[in-house]
Amino acid sequence: MTGNMTRIISLDREDMSETERELFLKDLKKVTDEYFECEGDTSLEVTRGEEGFLICVLMSVRRIKSVKTPQ
Repeated sequence: MTGNMTRIISLDREDMSETERELFLKDLKKVTDEYFECEGDTSLEVTRGEEGFLICVLMSVRRIKSVKTPQ
């Protein structure tokens, strides 16, 4: 199977593996920690939509941090 065919097949999946979910949430946490003081676990919902997928990230936060504007 060619690289292009493998890529096309891998893009047409119904769900993410648990490992992929964990890696995504770990990466996302690095960004969200800059903006929020998070509390508890973050969850990820993946739903099939008309044009692909709808991704919903749910997290509890204690406060929104002040972000300094770059000069």
